[in-house]
Amino acid sequence: MAKIHDRVDANSDGATTPARSLDFIRTIVTEDLRTNKWGGRVQTRFPPEPNGYLHIGHAKSICLNFGIAKQFGGMCNLRFDDTNPTAEEEEYVQSIQHDVKWLGWDWEDRLYFASDYFEQMYQWAVELIKKEKAYVCDLRADETSQHRGTLTKQGNDSPYRNRTAAENLDLFERMRKGEFSDGAKTLRAKIDMAHANMNMRDPVMYRILHATHHNTGDKWCIYPMYDWAHGLEDSIEGITHSICTLEFEDHRPLYDWFIDAINEGRGPGSPQGEKVHHPQQIEFARLELTYTVMSKRKLLELVKGKYVNGWDDPRLPTISGLRRRGVPPEAIREFCDRIGVAKFNSTIDVQLLEHCIRDYLNKTAMRVMAVLRPLKVIIDNYPGGQVEELDAINNPEDASMGTRKVPFSQVLYIERDDFREDPPKQFFRLAPGREVRLRYGYFITCKSVVKDPKTGEVTELHCTYDPATRGGDSPDGRKVKATLHWVSASHAVQVEVRLYDHLFSKENPNETPDGGDWKSNLNPNSLDSLIPAYIEPSVASAAPGSRYQFERVGYFCVDLDSTIGKLVFNRIVTLKDTWAKIEKKQG
Repeated sequence: MAKIHDRVDANSDGATTPARSLDFIRTIVTEDLRTNKWGGRVQTRFPPEPNGYLHIGHAKSICLNFGIAKQFGGMCNLRFDDTNPTAEEEEYVQSIQHDVKWLGWDWEDRLYFASDYFEQMYQWAVELIKKEKAYVCDLRADETSQHRGTLTKQGNDSPYRNRTAAENLDLFERMRKGEFSDGAKTLRAKIDMAHANMNMRDPVMYRILHATHHNTGDKWCIYPMYDWAHGLEDSIEGITHSICTLEFEDHRPLYDWFIDAINEGRGPGSPQGEKVHHPQQIEFARLELTYTVMSKRKLLELVKGKYVNGWDDPRLPTISGLRRRGVPPEAIREFCDRIGVAKFNSTIDVQLLEHCIRDYLNKTAMRVMAVLRPLKVIIDNYPGGQVEELDAINNPEDASMGTRKVPFSQVLYIERDDFREDPPKQFFRLAPGREVRLRYGYFITCKSVVKDPKTGEVTELHCTYDPATRGGDSPDGRKVKATLHWVSASHAVQVEVRLYDHLFSKENPNETPDGGDWKSNLNPNSLDSLIPAYIEPSVASAAPGSRYQFERVGYFCVDLDSTIGKLVFNRIVTLKDTWAKIEKKQG
């Protein structure tokens, strides 16, 4: 389990302010400001590729980049690294913008696309060809891979590596004009095929793809590789602190090489112009969660294979899935702050995320009573036509939320699990001859049980109540060991309740015996739909997205599937907080 780092507090507008100490990235930024390294500027960016929906791992990067900019008086861009037209869609572009804003951040007027810079990148590539630092290669993809060598064996030069600059310029221009088929040629950097870093062995800068791009249409048929484009995009935008996850650490020498190669010969009075901006790249550990896959490729496979119900399935770690489940953005920001920023990869226990969700909802969610697995209770000595309005507290954590009225009548529903005909020793809830308290109501005592003659299942309970215990207290001071939630049968609203659990049954879903299919770890019980469930009438007109605590049950959200007269609730998280117990023991 990962260590929890000193946190950075999130304000209501998404801003972050230092709490106790700075993480290593903020320490770097602080020192850069002290030394005026970037002229007092702090410019970050969040650079997603629009080839899928964002997940909570991206939320960590979003909060880090936008949070640092906010904290140090800088700016953060939203930029789409859209260099692969075969995997990118406008749907993903729109969803990413929605997710970033929902999390509480704003890029203002700084929305950019890598494709906006394609012409500049092309011109820089031409410049490297003229400097004999890039060449057109005719090797197929498999041949290029074979020539690269291995970690212990150096690569071999391409037979096309020594083409003249004039020949390479001609071929590269013809590549752009569409004279060659997909994969027929590439443009490669001329670095060192014996380099210890595999990324430096003449990497491909451009490939031919006759594919329509979501932003540029059919203007281009050659597209820059990510490694060529990444550092150049940061350079064009004047990024000071290019914050990346650890897998890009081995790519940093290549990004530096590209910038340095462009800058070679540049300077005051140079016909090539001034040197281009050289950003500083800083790597941090990406987020991994237990019982969760964070690979976009695997998430896409789950969606396309219909293992889940779309990108916003509440079981997915996508931001849209978390939003639909009912997770508040404030809880996600708090989670990202609490896990901190580390230099080494580790896996965070998902219970910490659930703890952050509970902590926020406990303070903000309205309490209501709902019965998920109903068992009928008839109070024999309660007047049949009588209905009382009992006072119920909306949130004991916030008195300003006030109270509400809940109807009480002769026939109620209680939770089936709150009754045992033959109770075990530690079971203190309702049983034959036992007295319990009804929340906000009365003491009741179970007198008899009715069963289905065919199955033997208990179908209803007959009870009596003590009229002197209205409000849940006994004037004679007698005590009961359990308080049950309930709803009035004639007033309750019938709803569907979806109980979501971890999508995977294994803590590390990527671990499979004998290299088997990771999808074999899918949890067959990740969704349990309960129909009918019943909820108190105060919730009858709840809008989609409304969050509640079902007393003694958990936190729930009205799903987007809900319509007038047909409410559907998603369980956001249970009431049990294992992480709080872990923290208490550690403290």
